[in-house]
Amino acid sequence: MRDFHLAGRSPVYAERAMAATSMPAATFAALEMLRAGGNAMDAAITACALLGVIEPQSTGIGGDCFCLYAPAGSGKVIALNGSGRAPAAAHIDWYEAHGITALDSTSAHGVTIPGAVGAWEKLLAAHGTRGLADVLQPAIHYAEQGFAVTPRVAFDWAITADKLRKTNAALFLPGGRTPAAGDHFVQAQLGKTLRAIAQHGARAFYEGDIAAAMVAELRGRGGLQTMEDFAAGRQAAQFVDPISLDWRGHTIWECPPNGSGLLALMLLGILEAGPSAPDGPLGAIRLHRHIEAARLVYRDRDAFLADPSHSDVPVAHLLSPAYLAGLRRLIDDDHALTNLPRAGEDMLPKHRDTVYLCVVDEQGNACSLINSTFESFGSGILAGDTGIMLQNRGLGFSLQRGHPNCIAPNKRPMHTIIPGMMTKAGRAVMPFGVMGGHYQPMGQSYFLTNMFEYGLDIQESLDLPRVFPFAGQLELEPQISAATQAALAERGHHIDHTKRPHGGGQAIYIDHDRGILIGGSDPRKDGCAMGY
Repeated sequence: MRDFHLAGRSPVYAERAMAATSMPAATFAALEMLRAGGNAMDAAITACALLGVIEPQSTGIGGDCFCLYAPAGSGKVIALNGSGRAPAAAHIDWYEAHGITALDSTSAHGVTIPGAVGAWEKLLAAHGTRGLADVLQPAIHYAEQGFAVTPRVAFDWAITADKLRKTNAALFLPGGRTPAAGDHFVQAQLGKTLRAIAQHGARAFYEGDIAAAMVAELRGRGGLQTMEDFAAGRQAAQFVDPISLDWRGHTIWECPPNGSGLLALMLLGILEAGPSAPDGPLGAIRLHRHIEAARLVYRDRDAFLADPSHSDVPVAHLLSPAYLAGLRRLIDDDHALTNLPRAGEDMLPKHRDTVYLCVVDEQGNACSLINSTFESFGSGILAGDTGIMLQNRGLGFSLQRGHPNCIAPNKRPMHTIIPGMMTKAGRAVMPFGVMGGHYQPMGQSYFLTNMFEYGLDIQESLDLPRVFPFAGQLELEPQISAATQAALAERGHHIDHTKRPHGGGQAIYIDHDRGILIGGSDPRKDGCAMGY
């Protein structure tokens, strides 16, 4: 139980329905949709669209999404891959002929065709009770009428000022500066675009004047995108078979590659193989084991993870008990691995801006949804006068000829955003997710082990200080004790104190025995869980 003498927040309890998002206004909008008769899918997309307006550095209609949905009483978990593809002209020959060996984060070549709007339309048609015209209304209101910038959004916005100046995204630099917390910010151009989508559906985004404006902006910056690429993007979202792992009496579900949910399952499988660490959830042994497991599975990611329609991704082998046990045997509690067994080349771009949200409705439908423009403000490229900020998800590609994840025409890049779903005995018990770019598989496995191995409650499991091995350094949040830092350094880890918190997160636990919902929302963001 939480110590009420200390700062913090309690889990949220409700009996009928609940939403958890990274912004209070989005959580409230989701609940309003539920109270108006919409279901969990309607509410999730309502919140997601609104977050693209009021948390613009993290997400928007210029990005991608993934979704896991558990319809009440079905015993099923449904997965949708809403990630976009590279242009039809994006052949490695072209990049080699032009001497391009790496993609710049603000280059038009890093922009893949946005998948979110088409994905929302497909999800609503299959599992919602409302259409885009209804779910986009809160987003339209906040875009046209404006909103007060919240502290975490202002913090992230300020860090991205140089990028926005570089790309001439003057709309997001009102008066030549980034907004401060409490400043009023209006996006009238985006409001007009959202109104067109509400009236005419996803076709308005992928065809006609809006698509022409995106293509003109990208072509003017040297991009290869065409109107045909955008038209095809409307149908790019696909329902796919989720992947899963049985873990501690539950089943954990993830979207399959090109998403990185595979890594979260691998981490859980490796860490379950041994006894719990004797020094508790923030002890050096526990953290060291998790760090070493992450180093091994991210190595495998960089070797194998790709679009399965273009490359053979050995999912069954990577999740096999024998393979995971072999990785576990490589972990020494006293020493960091000096040289990882080679699996593939390093190809880590910068990370981390995304929104994750979850909703459970009165019928018991559970939605786990994540939407992102990848880096903060994506590519920084504003598409003409549409108000659309375009993602730079193409940075997930490799430009190494022959690599499974090498850029290719109409190919999806390796993707970091991963919604999660937990079931037990055929019923959903928790939609969950952790934001933070490359951190997400580490974050999901950390959250789940905090809760189900070390006994923390849902909010404490999100709150616990985080660590992440990234690009040869061990990034630590500042709350990690000096003694633990020293013990990790003694084991061979190179300590780096991250300037930004590691992501965020939300989760809703469905306690079927007591008939209640228990929600948590990450304090690293501005959001909250609420229910009724």
